[in-house]
Amino acid sequence: MNKNDGMNYAPKGFENKVVNDGEFRFAAIGLDHGHIYGMCNGLTEAGGQVAYVYDPDPKKVERFKEAFPEVLIAATEDEILTDESIQLIACASIPSERYAVGLRALDHGKHYFADKPAFTKLDQVKEARQKVAETGLKWGIYYSERLHVESAIFAGQLIEEGAIGRVIQVIGTGPHRANAASRPEWFFDPEKYGGILCDIGSHQIEQFLHYSGAKDAKVLHSKVANYNFKEHPKFEDYGDATLVADNGATFYFRVDWFTPDGLGTWGDGRAIILGTEGYIEIRKYIDIGRDNSGNHLYLVNQEGEKHFELSGKVGYPFFGKFILDCVNGTEDAMTQEHAFRAAELCIEAQEMAINVEPAIYSTNP
Repeated sequence: MNKNDGMNYAPKGFENKVVNDGEFRFAAIGLDHGHIYGMCNGLTEAGGQVAYVYDPDPKKVERFKEAFPEVLIAATEDEILTDESIQLIACASIPSERYAVGLRALDHGKHYFADKPAFTKLDQVKEARQKVAETGLKWGIYYSERLHVESAIFAGQLIEEGAIGRVIQVIGTGPHRANAASRPEWFFDPEKYGGILCDIGSHQIEQFLHYSGAKDAKVLHSKVANYNFKEHPKFEDYGDATLVADNGATFYFRVDWFTPDGLGTWGDGRAIILGTEGYIEIRKYIDIGRDNSGNHLYLVNQEGEKHFELSGKVGYPFFGKFILDCVNGTEDAMTQEHAFRAAELCIEAQEMAINVEPAIYSTNP
């Protein structure tokens, strides 16, 4: 796992099998984003078997097989889709193409697990909703900055236990290192990646809904900009938004591609969660100037101040729960409505965003 490269950041946890060997077989289709490794790590640690892989790029397939030597290489996507033993498709293709893979997966009787953003347009979500309703199958989304971060998981557990009372406000920051020279062309094309609020903003909006306990929210204001990547005029390197939830909780988040090279990880992702009885700060990947490790959580409530170091202590329960949801038809890992509504909100924030042109908005005379 490369801690300095967010695109290939793939956490590994400890084995916690919820099914017997060979009982839950899945395949990977689409290896354009390195998140596919984290997705497959989580599923295999929970007892899933990654049986097949397909991507038109043989170099990507070769690298994937190095990570998962037991996997068989499919010659075509159809070879996987028509194999009745495969129960789920995991996909991290180009974001704008992910929904179409999902439609084909469900049409062939398979559950689907997409990297975020799972969609880049609202009509794609509408189609996915219809397909799930028709088939009764799962359409999971890998919101990794909560699902695959132990401090973020622990924060949710503290909130459920009432450690800070009712959540009334959340602040999220999701800075990322661009590593522009190593990025593929689609990374800079908003038609392909959906825009910055749709893409990395999806993590932020999903965690707000989860921590606040909200079922819905409204985007009040959003803006995007391209401050530093003029060689890619359509790219967005900054975005922020303000939302209010159906239960009255409010949210502000900022995402950007300005992580300096001097930081010891790919992004100093944080969240501050304010409750009526206290607050939580999550320092997900690093505690700058103090500790180069991640998964630090600070809790302040009526009982005092506490600091938790959580790496290797919480695990990643989503993956086992998601496998069991696929097997049993339950919704313990994440409700389908939550997954889809978070995806819609990040697209809504993107579509209504003000595009800030520094020259226009400059306060200099």
